[in-house]
Amino acid sequence: MIFKSEASFKWLYSQEITKVKDLARVTQASYLWNEVNNFTEQLIGLRTGNSWNNDLRDTSRAASVLALTGTMFPETGKWILEKQNNGSWNEDVYDSTYALAALADLGFFNPQGCWWLIENYREKWEHPGTTALVITALIKQGKTGNTNEYDIFIEEKAKWIISRKEKNNSWKTPATSNLVIQSLMLAGHKDEVSESVEWILDQMNDNGWWGKDVGDINTTSLSLISLYEYMNSQ
Repeated sequence: MIFKSEASFKWLYSQEITKVKDLARVTQASYLWNEVNNFTEQLIGLRTGNSWNNDLRDTSRAASVLALTGTMFPETGKWILEKQNNGSWNEDVYDSTYALAALADLGFFNPQGCWWLIENYREKWEHPGTTALVITALIKQGKTGNTNEYDIFIEEKAKWIISRKEKNNSWKTPATSNLVIQSLMLAGHKDEVSESVEWILDQMNDNGWWGKDVGDINTTSLSLISLYEYMNSQ
């Protein structure tokens, strides 16, 4: 597979990026592709106290990405832990998966939160993107805790996601497909996502962006992350 990222980053650099979610995604994509810019500094600059906007998901996304780049905020990990109640974060699958992933990236092992995800997994969560986030959180936490006790559940849900792949090798949208691809690669299923990665590449606009009708910062960044991880995996 041949892919050059220049056009995509040129488009990203032309955008006004103000949301923490978008900035975190762009920072991750830029770091992976070795792009020189000030996105990391911008993201750190949006930090207020030990969080970003006192928002759990924004804080979790930002802390995860900055940990990847080598900037650790252990006090932010403690802030995230303070928000946990009875195993979960707000009894919400999205808050809990992002929190657990961030904690793992910051070096915090949290089995209580992991078991909350496993024991409360329900039909309502059976969406490929949602399940991909669950898998990602459990894999990251398993590595932090040096344990494989979640492996059976992870593999079961990975196979379920694979079974939901559509005839065109996508999971409906590029955004969802990217989350799925990244989680399945973490779970050791690179072969099952090869054609889906090609599908992602086919969805790129001639100007380098991804989106339904206009360029979308989050989807473009997610696509760059997926393509990098796929091209640089063993």
